[in-house]
Amino acid sequence: MGKARTSASGLIKRDTNPAPALRSETAEKILDVAERLIQTRGCSAFSYQDIADALKIKKASIHYHFESKTDLVIAVIDRYTERFDEALKNITRDESATSMAMLERYVEPYAAFAATPDRVCLCGALSGEMPALPRAARERVAFFFKSHQQWLTQILKRGAVRGEFKLAESAAKIARLFFGALQGALLIQRTTGDSSQLRDVISALKSQLRK
Repeated sequence: MGKARTSASGLIKRDTNPAPALRSETAEKILDVAERLIQTRGCSAFSYQDIADALKIKKASIHYHFESKTDLVIAVIDRYTERFDEALKNITRDESATSMAMLERYVEPYAAFAATPDRVCLCGALSGEMPALPRAARERVAFFFKSHQQWLTQILKRGAVRGEFKLAESAAKIARLFFGALQGALLIQRTTGDSSQLRDVISALKSQLRK
């Protein structure tokens, strides 16, 4: 596993092999479809044939860009993580924003997932298959979870110092609760079809922080 470092956003970053500066349009489309299939079916339940059928291309074209399914899954996770990291940088860039506003922006992607009944967080979907995932994929999923909890901890500490939040427990414990509740709400919503699941969880979490 690569070395960890802390980015300007307060998010722990993992040094990985750099992505190609410019992926081809076909490669990006392959990643898009693979990401959607993992989120809706799971990693073990899709094949290169599924992607080929969706894009109307030959499997050989997929192998040209991603030699193995492991290579593809790693690329999907890395791209997903980098996108989230960039979003977190944008959130923390506005130092005048309240800590609650930062948390509200953080949950926006979860709300977007909830708007599509069969999609969940990519790493949340993969976490249910951890024993079957390649080691490199397991490491990346675990790192995603840890780094997001660390980022949430920093925002919660910020809110407490600024007098915005009243924390009943340590910021780290509440960050774990916050992150776990969001991930769990998406999975429960997909299972039950209850569209109010995530909304109610977010409302309850915010009420626990208000002074």
